[in-house]
Amino acid sequence: MAKLFIFGIGGTGVRVIKSLAMLLAAGVDMHVSEIVPIIVDPHQSNNDLKRTIDLLENYQAIHQQLQDRSGFFKARMTTLQNMVSSRDVLSSTFSFHLKDVQNEQFKDYVDYGSLDKSNKALMSLLFSEKNLETEMDIGFIGNPNIGSVVLNQFKDSDEFMHFASNFQQNDRIFIISSIFGGTGAAGFPTILKNVRNAQPPVPNHEWIRNARVGAITLLPYFGVAPNPESKIDKATFISKSKAALSYYERSISGIDSVNALYYLGDNTTKDYPNDPGEGGQRNDAHFIELAAALSIIDFMNIEEGYLGTTNGKAAQPIYKEFGLKTDQEVLDFTNLGDRTQEILKKPLSQYMLFNLYLNQHFLPYLNKQPWMNRKQPKINQAFTSTPFYQNHLSSFNRHFINWLHELEHNKRAFVPFSTAVNKDNLFEYINGISPRRHWNPLAKDNFVLYDEELNKAERQVGSPSAAQKFMNIFYKATDVLLRKKFNF
Repeated sequence: MAKLFIFGIGGTGVRVIKSLAMLLAAGVDMHVSEIVPIIVDPHQSNNDLKRTIDLLENYQAIHQQLQDRSGFFKARMTTLQNMVSSRDVLSSTFSFHLKDVQNEQFKDYVDYGSLDKSNKALMSLLFSEKNLETEMDIGFIGNPNIGSVVLNQFKDSDEFMHFASNFQQNDRIFIISSIFGGTGAAGFPTILKNVRNAQPPVPNHEWIRNARVGAITLLPYFGVAPNPESKIDKATFISKSKAALSYYERSISGIDSVNALYYLGDNTTKDYPNDPGEGGQRNDAHFIELAAALSIIDFMNIEEGYLGTTNGKAAQPIYKEFGLKTDQEVLDFTNLGDRTQEILKKPLSQYMLFNLYLNQHFLPYLNKQPWMNRKQPKINQAFTSTPFYQNHLSSFNRHFINWLHELEHNKRAFVPFSTAVNKDNLFEYINGISPRRHWNPLAKDNFVLYDEELNKAERQVGSPSAAQKFMNIFYKATDVLLRKKFNF
């Protein structure tokens, strides 16, 4: 199977990749051998980026412990560094580090002070004084004209050359960006241009020029609170989007540069704190970002024959939007289209059911169930002290629960699960979908039924490590429980 290289540009790109990681952890199938996220964001200190990097590193560590590729965390996710032999030349994280942007203003980056009078006059026509004084290590804060200059270094970077060296003929590329800011609006056409115009000495340049490229561009879906100290003003989002769309029509869709282009936005919005500075940009997870992650899955499900490319041009460009079955400010699975429910409903419900057991039942009953200690390897106190459980899985699951919490409290809200479930109403945790009822009032239910299925699953699996046994048992048990209780 082919690899997928995902370029996540700016804060929106970061958060869409986070949502994608949640879906992959839950077992959503990508039909890909390897996923290589490459995050392009000069704002390296922002909290969204830090949270996503931590999430991806935990995902990677969990996947490496598992051999069963049919359950949770089955998709391999890796950094570009892990694909090259001389690892010292690249960052060990999933993030591409732009050079010469740390602690520099844009005027320093272009060496404005050394320009002669006529060139300074030209620069003043192209860039305002505020543009020239922009601190670039917090991103391009709504200035794609700055971003397009700085991001041109990408084509000469070690990351781009190693991406090219590892690109094979049937690999695919996906680009995530917003259209109403600075980094995303500039980064999408810049990266796409470097792909479609790849020439020697770029390795595998013919394969890259004719790659199957998908992209999603996000229209405004949130606002920012007024802040006279900030250079970001939500009143400009629509005008910037219109300008960018006009450019894309001429220079991207107008020349068939993308095989599949997805558009997504929402006019039901919430204002976030307007803080682009050091440590800022910590936006709550948004349903639009989850929908954007679905576009990547959709792209990977498009058959090769529909994605032909010749001389850097798509033979049959595909354009898609996303819609809801019912337009509500608070969504659950029943508000989504049938195909979207087919992709999301069972995997997310299965992973949530896994979390409910761990959060409410696992540690208090450790060593008290046959599936835990009937045979080696045992699920005991020693297992819960391993880095796999204590550090990576527990950390990832905290991210998962926080992600759901943020989706629930955003606007528009996505609330697929109830937060008021316990041992007495465990299987009423999926909002809008009622579980099957037993006709027999003495029938086993809740954690009694859950443990029964875990015991059955434990008899069916043979795993060389406790981590593999643990994850395999829960995947099999939750799969059976969802079929029994919901016919998923």
